[in-house]
Amino acid sequence: MNRMKFKLNIVRGLGILILLLAAETLHAQQDPMYTQYNFNMQTINPAYAGTWDNMGFLVLGRHQWVGLGGAPNTYTFSMQSPVKARNVALGLNVVSDKVGLEKRLMVNADYSYRLMITEDLFLRMGLKAGVTNYMNNLTEYTGYPGDAPDPVFMGDMDVRFMPNFGIGAFLYSEDYYVGLSVPKIIRNEFRNNYNNFSTWSELRHLFLIAGYVFDLSNDLKFKPTLLTKATMGAPVEVDLTANFLLKEKIWLGAMFRTGDSYGFIAQWIFDNQLRIGYSVDFTTTRLQHFHHGTHEVMVSYEMSSLRRKWITPRRF
Repeated sequence: MNRMKFKLNIVRGLGILILLLAAETLHAQQDPMYTQYNFNMQTINPAYAGTWDNMGFLVLGRHQWVGLGGAPNTYTFSMQSPVKARNVALGLNVVSDKVGLEKRLMVNADYSYRLMITEDLFLRMGLKAGVTNYMNNLTEYTGYPGDAPDPVFMGDMDVRFMPNFGIGAFLYSEDYYVGLSVPKIIRNEFRNNYNNFSTWSELRHLFLIAGYVFDLSNDLKFKPTLLTKATMGAPVEVDLTANFLLKEKIWLGAMFRTGDSYGFIAQWIFDNQLRIGYSVDFTTTRLQHFHHGTHEVMVSYEMSSLRRKWITPRRF
């Protein structure tokens, strides 16, 4: 009983802290978005590290609004691994994000600890810590012909090794999960080198993620999922997906992102270790006339070990 009370107090305290952090005033939605977030949750929630039960690696490339100059491009590398301590796992994330002339390189380490709620239900609590290298060559921007030079654009922003940290919780079983996280808590201010013009370049985002797997038959599974992204001062964004797993080998699904886009997802599973995924998005805004969609490719590989014996593939 005392152990259960201790676990519940930890969960309650973490939830209160996340809600308090999310209540602070924020101004924009900035963190990279992913269509294949179901298998890439570690970038936004450190508590996801360790859910694979084995060492694993993931690489993902996202090219947004292909054909539009200066459109966002994001490249992600993630790895996670359990350690000798039974309930502890470590992870690493490297994200390169470019929008126009603005560049971010984010390197973060993850730590998660697993609590057993029941025999089939687990709660992982995670910490994320890392640095960001930010660059924005303001002097290379082109203004309207004939306009006087804008003093704001007379210096480059070049900020290196800006620290940050985040927290998260991830409740899961074999068939469902719920996660809550704030991956960046410190609000970093970036200034240019000319007149100290500043911008809040790293803001707090609250992520709520959930999914459930329904067994429709021996050869067909259905997994609806939800991802909610929120910051104060920006509209709440909700990603809804409907995914079908065919014969434990192929995921096929569709996605809708409120106020932004819809898309389609496919993933192939090889020997329950290697996964190759592809998704394409089509925006619902006026930008749809100026680009050729958003394309995302993901490859992940899970090392074999004695910790997990594959009977069926991971569902998330």
